[in-house]
Amino acid sequence: MATLEVIIENGIGIAHQLFFLFFMVPYFYLESIYKALFVKVEPKSVKGEIVLITGTGHGMGKLLAIKYAKEGATVVGWDVNEELNKKTIQEIKQMGYQKVYGYKVDVANRENVMSVAEQVKQEIGDVTILINNAGIMPHHSFLEHTEKEIRRIMDINVMGNFWTLQAFLPAMRKNNHGHVVALSSMAGLLGLLNLVPYNASKFAVRGLMEGLHEEFRRYPNNQVKFTTIYPYMVDTGLCTRYEISYPSMSPLLKAEYVVEQIFEAQTKNKRNVSVPADIGFLVKLKTNFWPQSACDYTTDTFKADLLSDLEGQTNGNRG
Repeated sequence: MATLEVIIENGIGIAHQLFFLFFMVPYFYLESIYKALFVKVEPKSVKGEIVLITGTGHGMGKLLAIKYAKEGATVVGWDVNEELNKKTIQEIKQMGYQKVYGYKVDVANRENVMSVAEQVKQEIGDVTILINNAGIMPHHSFLEHTEKEIRRIMDINVMGNFWTLQAFLPAMRKNNHGHVVALSSMAGLLGLLNLVPYNASKFAVRGLMEGLHEEFRRYPNNQVKFTTIYPYMVDTGLCTRYEISYPSMSPLLKAEYVVEQIFEAQTKNKRNVSVPADIGFLVKLKTNFWPQSACDYTTDTFKADLLSDLEGQTNGNRG
């Protein structure tokens, strides 16, 4: 039989929950709407910041490096492909931006990450903005994924984030200044065809960033920020074969557009950003409110699927 103290405690807890649901939630919604409509958020400057971007040899990593160099930041580009990375650095310097540096790094290799991170610190300084962009995306059915593929996906897409964070986050915490941006994906919000290991890796990135935000926000006057980006399919070459029911309505995103959205999110301290925002809203409806039959219907009717990239290949010629 419940004691009087337990009854009182439960009563207070229920009252607190009701107060939160019927008073505080409406207040927070109204506050959010007011800020969105009437409060202009000025982007913070990145001039003088040291920005380290992984995967700068091509695609969005390369475009991000160009963007931040143009905005006055010192850019450090990491990529496992030394030749492509050198081309990126040379192109940026030819544009007239000299504070840009390139290093060959395999983010899946912790020893490599920690060693080159120390080199960066000695040669350039403490990294203040970290953009974890590097990733791979083999897309075929789960049963066709090899052990090597699965391990490589997790090592690059997930563990690469852990190792760079271990390398650069301590200085951000010590200086109480910094920003971490992680590239997740729409595949980090819902399950997608032919992307089971990739799904798992991008859900992991989402969990990693949520946990970091929660830990750091508890520090007094914390000024280390975390931003997670969830893009739809981007025309960077990772999506080699796809099927979209209405391609004019939901075409592949231009990488330049996504880079602008990433830059805006980082400079305005946005936490979670879906690109485009309307698809992010639909994903939330699908995953949180619709019955499963409605979810299955929309997936089957309004397709945005990646098809298998193994057509014409055999297990024998896959790395």
